[in-house]
Amino acid sequence: MPYDLKEIAAISGMPGLYRLVKPTRAGVIIESLDARATRSVASARNKVSLLQEISIYTQDYDQTVPLTEVFDRVHQKYGADLAVTHKSDDRDLTAFMGEIIPDYDRDRVYMSDIKKLVQWYHAVSSTLPYQAPATEDEATTTEADAPTAETNEVAADEPVAKKVKAKKKEAETDEAEATEKPAKKAAKSKE
Repeated sequence: MPYDLKEIAAISGMPGLYRLVKPTRAGVIIESLDARATRSVASARNKVSLLQEISIYTQDYDQTVPLTEVFDRVHQKYGADLAVTHKSDDRDLTAFMGEIIPDYDRDRVYMSDIKKLVQWYHAVSSTLPYQAPATEDEATTTEADAPTAETNEVAADEPVAKKVKAKKKEAETDEAEATEKPAKKAAKSKE
């Protein structure tokens, strides 16, 4: 995934994009994606739309293009410096959208959606780092060479891992002793 959009959201009634920081009882703590990075609370009444779950309609009614893929296509074609802005002419915006997704549904994707897409791309590309998608050869090589997550945890936190292993052994011996004691008591009572 080129841009990590798991924690990035658009919130109804609030302009711009926000990073979800932490849930609260009354909503969620959010941080704006602008230069100020101000924190506030979005109430549970606000509609929170994660960018990872948003897609663009295509001519095929059964198929959509996820926003992460759209952002990847924009980055591949234009990089982080996108010349089109949300205030550009409508013809420029439709031409831009036609270049990125040639088969987008012109009836269901409105001009306001295209403007929002461009505005969101500018916000995301200026804030989040772009991670080049791994090719299949690189992915198989890295998976084969990379140690398992369990090994990484042990290497990173060896003292903690040793304590956890020691506690597991203690618990196992306690369980073994607990099962042996009733058996011994039962054997003594039979005698």
